[in-house]
Amino acid sequence: MVLWTGFAIARQCDNPSKIYPLMTLSISSDDIRNQLISTKAKAPVSDEDMQQAVRTLLLGLGEDPDREGLRDTPKRVVKALKFLTSGYHQSLDDLLNGAVFHEDANEMVLIRDIDLFSSCEHHILPILGRAHVAYIPNGKVIGLSKIARICEMYARRLQVQERLTQQIGSALQGLLQPQGVAVVVEASHMCMVMRGVQKPGSWTVTSSMQGVFADDARTRQEFMDLIRHTPSFH
Repeated sequence: MVLWTGFAIARQCDNPSKIYPLMTLSISSDDIRNQLISTKAKAPVSDEDMQQAVRTLLLGLGEDPDREGLRDTPKRVVKALKFLTSGYHQSLDDLLNGAVFHEDANEMVLIRDIDLFSSCEHHILPILGRAHVAYIPNGKVIGLSKIARICEMYARRLQVQERLTQQIGSALQGLLQPQGVAVVVEASHMCMVMRGVQKPGSWTVTSSMQGVFADDARTRQEFMDLIRHTPSFH
């Protein structure tokens, strides 16, 4: 059974009215279960091993890892990477800390413009963007800050934007069983800006619509109208 479908589009800032479809995604219940399982490290690697790997990379670049400016770089890189991927060591249970409440509410709850910082799993380069997250309660609500923390937990992993968007939506759907969940993520990918095609004016938009947001065009349009703006990542 397909539980979620979404889309990804890309735009150019010099022609924001032109939309380039990238793909349509269909995620099955098995896919969701596989992607929400624990992500604890399967084979522990010491900090010393990681630092040695960074040192090897520096040597491969033709640098001298023993010169003053690079002497502590392996240690700093490992520390930074661990922070940027700290979401692997977080769980939804610990994150929520009981902040799910029974409430007789049935209107849309929306948090928009949640800043996101993630890392592309293909090049380990930054993904800079924002998320807009909405749900329609079905007897339960969640602490507002927890929505931002859920976004942050999944962002602080090696990611692709399509999966990140789906994980945020699926987490809220599983936790609250609401009438519906809508997630839109807009981001600029440094792997497209700093290397390769080198398009600094581009951004990518992905969506996950579940429940009433997928089934009812008017509810979906209300959400899209509420988040409408002109993205800027400069």
